[in-house]
Amino acid sequence: MLGYFGPKGTFTHQALRTVSDDEAIAFPSVRAALDAVRTGEVRAAVVPIENSVEGGVSATLDELIAGSPLAIIGEIVIPVEFGLYAREELRLEDIRQVLTHGHAAAQCREWLATHLPNANITEAGSTAGAAAEVSRPDSHYDAAVSARVAGRLYGLTELAYQIEDNPGAVTRFVLVGRPGPLPGRTGADKTTLVAYMREDHSGALLEILQQFAVRGVNLSRIESRPTKTTLGSYCFSIDAEGHAHDRRMAEALEGLHRICPTVHFLGSYPRADKVRPSIGIGFSDAEFDEASAWVQGLDRETVTRD
Repeated sequence: MLGYFGPKGTFTHQALRTVSDDEAIAFPSVRAALDAVRTGEVRAAVVPIENSVEGGVSATLDELIAGSPLAIIGEIVIPVEFGLYAREELRLEDIRQVLTHGHAAAQCREWLATHLPNANITEAGSTAGAAAEVSRPDSHYDAAVSARVAGRLYGLTELAYQIEDNPGAVTRFVLVGRPGPLPGRTGADKTTLVAYMREDHSGALLEILQQFAVRGVNLSRIESRPTKTTLGSYCFSIDAEGHAHDRRMAEALEGLHRICPTVHFLGSYPRADKVRPSIGIGFSDAEFDEASAWVQGLDRETVTRD
């Protein structure tokens, strides 16, 4: 059975349905969903990890390494489209109280300021929870900003749709399970890890980045996260293009292992967009193998010359 960061009607629920129609368990927080994977209550869980407007989801980035090891085994990317929903047909100028999640409010800020200048915007735990609250006959909220799936789920009237300020915005979700054999290489893969600096000094981040750069590995995301030990102590959450079984990625991981006190490897998995990385000259597996064979043959060449 799968789990997900709920409740029903959220974008996470929508993402889950792209990979499974089976019964799934909704959890009230990212931590609860990932802990359920750790205990075996569910075999895997879907949680949000990155939004094209708001950036990384801090709760997920932190909780992935907060307990016993977990592994990302897949990713899902879906468009983020919001609507304004009420119990009944209302004029926009009559709306005074709007309930929504903080991220939704941020992504619809301009539209709300333009069309609902006199409304109070209150944050809820989720957009689906906001829709559920507005659907109550005794609710003092006039409308909710949520996904269309939530508006329909709770029988609300759609007053406006696609009110997000950034058309084309997407949210990336990951399917997280317990560690096991890596999914096979597809040629369009991504690797996620968290690297810690050995000490804070000039060039410490550069040393980490060089492990990828000198091996032709492109990074699609890098974010600093506090280690929660001392002020100014940070680690780096990284998405890199490629699979751990690719020679260039494997050598980059080996380099990180040498220079970092801790590296949390969170998995290699197929990219949702199926885009293959551009591999520069000298960085294909065949070229790594040829170079290794050349080095191994140096002794024989020396003996022959003697």
